[in-house]
Amino acid sequence: MTTPEIGQSIDADAIATNVHLAGSGDPVLLLHGSGPGVTAWANWRLTIPPLAERFTVIAPDVVGFGFTERPDGFGYDLPAWTAHVVGLLDALGLESVHVVGNSFGGALALSLAASSPDRVRRLVLMGSVGTRFEITPGLDAVWGYEPSVANMRALLDLFAYDPRLVTDDLAQLRYDASVRPGIQEAFASLFPPPRQTALDALSLPDDVLAAVPHDTLLVHGREDRIIPLSSSLRLLDLIPNAQLHVFGRCGHWTQIEQSDRFVRLVVDFLSDGTDRS
Repeated sequence: MTTPEIGQSIDADAIATNVHLAGSGDPVLLLHGSGPGVTAWANWRLTIPPLAERFTVIAPDVVGFGFTERPDGFGYDLPAWTAHVVGLLDALGLESVHVVGNSFGGALALSLAASSPDRVRRLVLMGSVGTRFEITPGLDAVWGYEPSVANMRALLDLFAYDPRLVTDDLAQLRYDASVRPGIQEAFASLFPPPRQTALDALSLPDDVLAAVPHDTLLVHGREDRIIPLSSSLRLLDLIPNAQLHVFGRCGHWTQIEQSDRFVRLVVDFLSDGTDRS
């Protein structure tokens, strides 16, 4: 299969992991969200090229998503996902990295920072899960997706503030990704009902979040209908070295709807923290 969504296959914690590697410089790990048919490339296609001008970019398909192997019997939970990411860092010989986490990937980034703080330099969390909140109708719809082009189009409309970003071609493309062999079956098993329980399982206790020592940039779209802005405000309260940037007229796709501004924000923040090895 020829598709830009397939990068290199790297053995990470005994899992054949699809990873995009680009650029040179301090390493930056990009962790994607949890939408149906999601891949690292789909999430970060506008972010990888400009970041790679300054950094070594590592963008994996987290186990359970995309083109990464889905081992039989794998326990899909936050500790297991975190172990997979640690295995990837070990496989690449990286002692520590900056981490950028989007939505679900934000919870994974926080878990990594809390459990292996020496592996993380700085954190960027975008529309991040990680605290307890009542599941939104938008997130419930994302995790409860039933494959059809119409349903995919409706989800994309929820993600974006600007409706011009959502086209019939994009809906068809993401629908096709969501129905590749085995993808929907795997996706449906990741966040089963009751989905509030699945969301709570991605949250970290307040005392754990309050002990995260890393400089942290929180990014959120003001009109986000998937993850409420209150989630980032709560993280701002809890993480000692956190700051928050809110994009107006922006939904859940900060890295797409505000792509140029987002990249500048991230580059400036990470460049200010490149002295730590």
